[in-house]
Amino acid sequence: MHPLLKYSLGTAAGAVAAGAACVTYAAAYEAHAFRLRRFDVPVLAPGSRPLRILHLSDLHLMPDQQDKVDWVRGLAALEPDLVVNTGDNISDPESIPVALHAYERLLELPGVFVFGSNDYYAPSPVNPFRYLRRKEGPRPLVAPKLPIEDLRRGFTEAGWLDLNNAKGELKADGRRWAFAGVDDPHIRVDRYSEVAGPADESAELTIGVTHAPYRRVLDAMTADGYRLLLAGHTHGGQLALPLYGALVTNCDLDRGRAKGLSRWGLSWLHVSAGLGTSPYARIRFACYPEASLLTLRPAR
Repeated sequence: MHPLLKYSLGTAAGAVAAGAACVTYAAAYEAHAFRLRRFDVPVLAPGSRPLRILHLSDLHLMPDQQDKVDWVRGLAALEPDLVVNTGDNISDPESIPVALHAYERLLELPGVFVFGSNDYYAPSPVNPFRYLRRKEGPRPLVAPKLPIEDLRRGFTEAGWLDLNNAKGELKADGRRWAFAGVDDPHIRVDRYSEVAGPADESAELTIGVTHAPYRRVLDAMTADGYRLLLAGHTHGGQLALPLYGALVTNCDLDRGRAKGLSRWGLSWLHVSAGLGTSPYARIRFACYPEASLLTLRPAR
């Protein structure tokens, strides 16, 4: 065999082996290595005592994911002042009782929620590499519908506030919080016109909630005076490269904000990388599944 051909075959075999090792790691370990990330957000009025928000997103629960259910149930021990759920809770019609069991202890706390596309529609088998090629933007879905009203009922009967194209307020830690939320912009069911208008500045804090962090929604919420914006959807990219970060955000948000805390105009934006994956691509690489505990503190 020619030495050059031998070298080329050896290089190709090495690349295939390395790729297989990465996929095995991403599926067998990282997709199940749930993390709690903590952030300090200087957003409260001077002199206010701190408040803690548990931000959950993108569980994409399947009935067989007991490890994820157990981990989420354990988050109640954090005793946050408020729970914010930014959608994509389920991926299967049989997952709703599983999700409600996962959230059972958290549903005893003050909470708010919006839905994502995978609360409405079951995921379809697709080539995951389409996400690397597809033009980023809202998309319609044609997929089996999920029994979303059962999920909504489970949340609202426990006392969580439904913010899908709605405003609302609730008390947490004895203080009043004002909210505006939209249904999922990724499937074009957001109707910000139904909640538009100045935020209630007499509240302890004004919070905007959306599943997918499309710029049009974030800009509108900031312009109306919502000073903390919470979103999910991106999975933090789900596939990332060390020293480079997320490859895509699956919306029009820039890659640098695919997860974590950043400024958005006069507001703070937190994007959760979420806890799940598509059931047809159960891998995460360089982007651990996560929930976030936000400690809100007085602004300097």
